[in-house]
Amino acid sequence: MPIQPDLEWHQHLAEGRFMLCADAATGVPFYPPRAIVPGKGSEDVVWIPASGRGTVYSSTTVYKRLPETNYNVALVDLAEGPRMMSRIEGIDPADVVIGMAVTARIEWPEGGDPFVVFVPAEGAE
Repeated sequence: MPIQPDLEWHQHLAEGRFMLCADAATGVPFYPPRAIVPGKGSEDVVWIPASGRGTVYSSTTVYKRLPETNYNVALVDLAEGPRMMSRIEGIDPADVVIGMAVTARIEWPEGGDPFVVFVPAEGAE
């Protein structure tokens, strides 16, 4: 059976688990999910649980015309090492700052696929 990392990623999220792919030989995680370990060409990929902790590496606010709401696009350095693109929610987009501690949350919009967003960690605002 072919490895389908994107399908597995969404399946984990649908089951309420934030998981990362990792090199089975070293345990080093990577993102986005791939069928082959980056830089090695090895297909020895395993799934490991992510802590959900991260730090904002960069953020930009996307300004929308009224009545739509502004939002941000952020790069988050995960505690496990990889960097992922997402959004920071629960805070005004202009108040997101580099270095802010954040925690992952799985969102599942009606009729859509689950995805990961981040919220400020306790005491990070």
